[in-house]
Amino acid sequence: MKIIFLGTNGWYDTGTGNTLCAFIETKNEYVILDAGFGIYKINDYIDGSKPAYIFITHMHLDHICGLHILIKLKFKKGLTIFYPEKMKKYMEMFLAHPFTAAPKDLFYKTKLVPLTEGLHKTPFEFESRQLSHIDATYGYRMNLEGKIVAYCADTAICKNDLLLAKKSDLLIHECCFTHKKPSAWGHTSPEEAGELAQKAKTKRLILTHFSGNGFLNMAMRKKAEETAVKIFPNSIAAEDGMEKEI
Repeated sequence: MKIIFLGTNGWYDTGTGNTLCAFIETKNEYVILDAGFGIYKINDYIDGSKPAYIFITHMHLDHICGLHILIKLKFKKGLTIFYPEKMKKYMEMFLAHPFTAAPKDLFYKTKLVPLTEGLHKTPFEFESRQLSHIDATYGYRMNLEGKIVAYCADTAICKNDLLLAKKSDLLIHECCFTHKKPSAWGHTSPEEAGELAQKAKTKRLILTHFSGNGFLNMAMRKKAEETAVKIFPNSIAAEDGMEKEI
């Protein structure tokens, strides 16, 4: 089982990458983490032979703008979109005319599932928890083929962040800021992500969601990686197209 990062930017696309999207293929399904513009690349990695599940953290456009192109994606076995229940009216509004094609217009069956916080058993065991961001945002902890994958974007470090990450096999965490600073929006720096990974006793940390206006080039991402590594050695900065075994 491996993860492929299709988009690793926060806020907007730049020469360093598309907005946020990561893809995990298991034996039984396609698991997609957020749907920024990076999602358009997924047709290069799938043949449509498995059901697809998209986990949306929140309704900021850099996490949902790729839903505009669902009509071109190869989800022949159907698609289920999970998202925070508090955002229900906004998701239903966004996935409709005049913004984009509605689920009924797609050539495959599409289901929208608003989530409350807590444990869920289908399509596999996963947990959703509210994170510390300016708008309703969930982080996810998934049990995929016996591996625990935690996904936290966007958020400042918080109690639920730690609970999702605890003793995970892989922690995928946002790294919006180049350095630690106060913000009403709720975001994370490489120092804070490294400290969280260390405290959570995760096995591996992958940084993603690098802000388009903060990380102007890949050298800046490398510096963020080096900062995190000093605190938590098994850290790496994601980039578009990167593939890692889980």
